[in-house]
Amino acid sequence: MSQYEARLEKDLAHIREKLAALATAVQTGLADAGGGLLAGDATRAYAVVLGDHPINRASRELDRICHGFFAVHLPGAGHLRFVSAVMRVNLELERIGDYAVNICRETVQIGHAPAEAFRPRIEHMVDAAREVLSEAVAAFVSDDAERAQRGIVMANQVTRGFGEVFDALAGEEGNLRVQELFNYLVVFNSLDRVVDQSKNICEEAVFAVTGQTKPPKSYRVLFLDEDNSLLGPMAQAIAARNFSQCGEYDTAGKHAATAINGNLDRFVAERGVELKTLAPKALDPTAELAAYHVIVSLQGPVHTHVEAVPFHTIALEWKIDDVSGDELDNLYRTLAAQIDELMTTLHGGEGEV
Repeated sequence: MSQYEARLEKDLAHIREKLAALATAVQTGLADAGGGLLAGDATRAYAVVLGDHPINRASRELDRICHGFFAVHLPGAGHLRFVSAVMRVNLELERIGDYAVNICRETVQIGHAPAEAFRPRIEHMVDAAREVLSEAVAAFVSDDAERAQRGIVMANQVTRGFGEVFDALAGEEGNLRVQELFNYLVVFNSLDRVVDQSKNICEEAVFAVTGQTKPPKSYRVLFLDEDNSLLGPMAQAIAARNFSQCGEYDTAGKHAATAINGNLDRFVAERGVELKTLAPKALDPTAELAAYHVIVSLQGPVHTHVEAVPFHTIALEWKIDDVSGDELDNLYRTLAAQIDELMTTLHGGEGEV
C-alpha cells in the first residue's frame, strides 16, 4: 500500500469513527428522551436538552472533516459516494437529535407520566422509532445494503402504524387538557420525523454501497364523487394517461350508479384516453385510506365521503360544476388542468398533453 493509499484509508476510518460516535450519541439521546417522557422525568429531559449541544458540535466537526477529505483527496467513485452520503447522514442525525430535544421540552410541559390507558401507545411509538433508527445506523456503518432495504420496509410499516396511534390520540380529546393534547401531538410528530429521517439514512446506505439513488416517488390518488358515473372515472383516466409514471389512481362514489355515463367512453377514446373504471363502484367502507397520499373530492366536502382523513393523507375539494353530456369538453379541460397542477406540485415536471 502506498503512502497516499494509507493516508486515504486512515482518513476514511476517521470519518467512520466520528460518524459512529455521533450516531451513538443521538441514539442515546433518543432513548433518554423516550424514557423521560414515559416516566414524566423533567430532570432526565433537561439532561437530553443539554446533551444536544455536544451533538451539534460533533456534527459540525464531522462536516468539517468531510469537506477536508474532499479538498485533500479529490475522491472518485465509491469514496465520493460514501463521503457524500456521510454528509447527508450527518445532517439527518443532527435533526434526529433536535427531535429528541422537542420530545423533552414537551415532556417538561406535560409534567407527568402518560396515563396508564394511553401509555402503551406512546411506549410503542418510542420503541418503534428507536428500532428503526438502530437498524438504519447499523446498515450504514456496516455497508449493508440489504439490511438498509429491510430498514426502509420497516420504516414504512412503522409510519402506517403511527397513523393508527394518531387516530387513538385524537380520540382522547375529552380525556386530556387541550394543552396536553397539543404536547402529545408534538411528541407524535417528532417520533414520526425520527422514522422518516431513519428511512433516509437507509436510503443513503444503499446509495453509498451500490450507487443506486432513491427512485422517484409514486403517489396514490383517490378521486371521489357522488355516483361514480362520470367525474371520478374521467379524472382517473386523465391522471393515468398524463401522469402514468408518477402514481396510481383510483375512484369511487358515495354510491354506485347502474352504469358509466353513456357519452364518456366515446368522448375519452376520441382523445386517446382509456377508461380505467368500466363500471361505477361505491367506496368500500373497509378501504385502507391511509394508503393514499391524496384524496380528492370532486363533489362536496371530503367528510361527506369519508369518516376521517388519515394523518398522512392530504384531502382536497375541487369545485367541479355539474355538466350534461354536451359539456364534457369543458369538464375534461377543467379536470386536466387541476390534475396537472396537483401532480406537478407533487412530482415535478409536466404531464403529457
